[in-house]
This record gives sequence, C-alpha cells and structure tokens, in this order.
Amino acid sequence: MVEAKRKELSVRAERALLLGASFFRGDGGGKESFQELAKLAETAGAKVVQGVLQKRERIDPTYYIGRGKTLELASLCKEGDIDVVICDDDLTPAQVRNLEHVLDTKVVDRSELILYIFATRAKTSQAQMQVELAQLEYTLPRLRRMWTHLDRIGGGIGIKGPGEKQLEVDRRLVSRKIYELKKKLRQIEGRREQQVSARRDHFRISLVGYTNAGKSTLMNALTHAGVLVEDKLFSTLDTRTRLLSLESGRKALLSDTVGFIKKLPHHLVASFHATLEEARQADLLLHVVDMSSPAVIEQIKSVDEVLEELGCHHKPTILVLNKIDAPFDEATLTLLKAKHPCSVNVSALSGQGLGELKEKIVDFLDKRCVELELTCGTAEGRLLAYLYEKGYVLSRKLDGHKLHFRILIEKRYIPKLSKLASDLEIAEVSQARA
Repeated sequence: MVEAKRKELSVRAERALLLGASFFRGDGGGKESFQELAKLAETAGAKVVQGVLQKRERIDPTYYIGRGKTLELASLCKEGDIDVVICDDDLTPAQVRNLEHVLDTKVVDRSELILYIFATRAKTSQAQMQVELAQLEYTLPRLRRMWTHLDRIGGGIGIKGPGEKQLEVDRRLVSRKIYELKKKLRQIEGRREQQVSARRDHFRISLVGYTNAGKSTLMNALTHAGVLVEDKLFSTLDTRTRLLSLESGRKALLSDTVGFIKKLPHHLVASFHATLEEARQADLLLHVVDMSSPAVIEQIKSVDEVLEELGCHHKPTILVLNKIDAPFDEATLTLLKAKHPCSVNVSALSGQGLGELKEKIVDFLDKRCVELELTCGTAEGRLLAYLYEKGYVLSRKLDGHKLHFRILIEKRYIPKLSKLASDLEIAEVSQARA
C-alpha cells in the first residue's frame, strides 16, 4: 500500500471520519471532546461522515489506537470513501506516518485542524503572521511525510560532500522563516505593549473565555462595537478595544480577545502573545462562560490553564455566566455560584443581567479607590476636568472662590492632581469601601 503523501496541511470540503480515544479518566467517555471535534471539522469545511471512539488504557505509540482497530478503520475508510481521518488528540509525526500508510488516507490531528481554522479566519497581517508562525513550528518536525522530493541534490564547488537531502534544505528554509516571523512579531509585540501601556491611565477590562462562549455578543451589548458575531468557533482572532460607559460618567476600556479551546496548540498560544497583550495588561478580566454547554466545567478549566500559561491566572476576575436564557443545568449553576461568589448571570443576546454586571464592575472600581477631600480654586479648569474624568464626585460645595470636593479616585491618579493645580489641598478621608 502506498503511503499517502501531501503537499499542504489543510482540510477543505472533504469526507471526514473522526477518530478518538477514551482513557477512562472520568471525562464522560470523551464524548464532549468528540462532539467538539465534530464542530471543529464542520467549521473547517469538512463533511463529517462517521465517528469512531475507542476505549483504551493508554495511547498506542505506533498507531494511536491499536493495530487491530487501525486495520478495521482502513476498511471503513475504503467503504466510506473517506478523504481525511481527523484525530481528537495530537499525534506524533511517526503515528501520523504509520496511520496514513495503513489507511491510505490523509490523517489530521486536533492541532493541525485548529491551525487550519485559524489560517482561514486570519484577516489582518498580524493575525496571518501569527498563524503562519504556529503552522511552521507545527510543520517543521513533520516535513518528512509532506514531501516526496527526498533525493540528494548535487554537490559542487564550495559544497562539502555529495550534497544534502532536499529535506534538510526544506528544514533550513522553514527554520529561517520561523526566525524571521518571530523577529517581526517581537517588533509588533513591542509596539502593542507600548500601545497598551499608553492606556494605563484608563481602567482596562478584557473579555476572555472559551471559543463561542458569547464574548463578541457581550462586547456589542456593552459597547455597541459592531463586532462580527457568528455561531462558529474562532470567529474573533484580532483584539478590539472599545469605550465602556459606566455609572456617573465613569469609563473603562473593554477589549475582546481570541477564544480559547481544550487542547489549544501551544504554538498558537505562543504566537498570539502580541494579540493577548490586552489580557495580560488588563486590570480586570471578564471570564465569559457558556452556561448552555454540557461541558461548561471543563471549558472553564481549559481557559484557566491558558490564562496560567499567559501569566494572567492571578488577575481579578468576574465570572460571567452567559446564555442564561437558554436551557442549562441548575446543579452546575449552583456549584459555580458557590465557587465564584462574584459571578453574574447574563444573557448577552437579550440584555438580561447586563445592569448587574456593570454594577459589579463599578464595585470593583470602588475597591481600588480612596476617598479624598479636595479644595481648589474655581479657575482650575484642567484639574476639574481631570477629577470628573478619572474620579467619582460624591459631593461638591462652593465657598467664595474655593471649591470643596469629596471624591472617589484610584490611587494611581492622585500624583497628577498636584501637577494640575498649584493651590490644591488634599486630605485622604478613608480607604474606599469594600
């Protein structure tokens, strides 16, 4: 049987067979992950024809599943006219090569599938570079199974020995391209860090969560941003930041981010560091959860793992229990409310609970503030504008040519107050209320 060779990593409108393994880990038999794999395959444009889920104690190092099951799978592929077999786990290059040899069919693992989806969704040059880098890093150890031109190329003057394999040339070219992309992305990341740092005078909130949890819908509901909303995985790849208006004229910057997923390829997390800079620099995270998903607990865990990898796991977080207007498990809701007392029930689609969410954001803002008594002249226009922009005025009293304020303001804004007025008198009343 001839080994299936390919010239690219892709999944198009092909007849797909899904392959998974359940390892007796109390994960529901792997059914939720398998269902998610089917949605990923459909998002990539494949037509899912059949699924095979085998129970095993451990992964087979040669074929991922056992040899007997692999031979059975070969018959299914032939009978079903299968174009691609999609595995629910990451495979080693050897496992892919062995499976393709026996099945005589292209084999794609979960990471490759996700990378392909990201590649089709990337619109901006930055997102395209990030995806290309992740694809190349994934591809590098798998070049042997992708190309057929493995003969030695001729030597010559200045070339030591009989020449080198084309495979080695390809590896060097890919490695060089990876180096160049990383260099460009470091420059982009540096600019992004400067852009985000330039917003340090604003309170920054970042939406994070599992893919298709409703982050973009919530972004639109809170800010009227007009962000694209689709019932598809990874509909948002580029970060968008909009102004969020809160109580008493207070404002915050709200950023939407790329969605996470179970078994998210490490290369993607590393490549998207620049895009995820908003989350790393945020003052508050809104972790959006799809309450209608039967795998909501696992999804929360997956997001927490990615946040830990990004160094964001210690950031203050409000758990936003979204899609509360859809059917959901009451026991799961009770468990999450008990574990996350600061959580809030919302429906980004209908607007239910958005007022309570804003109140929780304001409460968090108040906890970061101190209460001050200020006295300044009535002509200090720049100071007055700054007070109303950055603080929350509790009271204001005019006494002749003097204004007496009682305000709530974040500590980071206090040093600038004295620079805006020469005759300013400041007295701290108390730490803001918890």
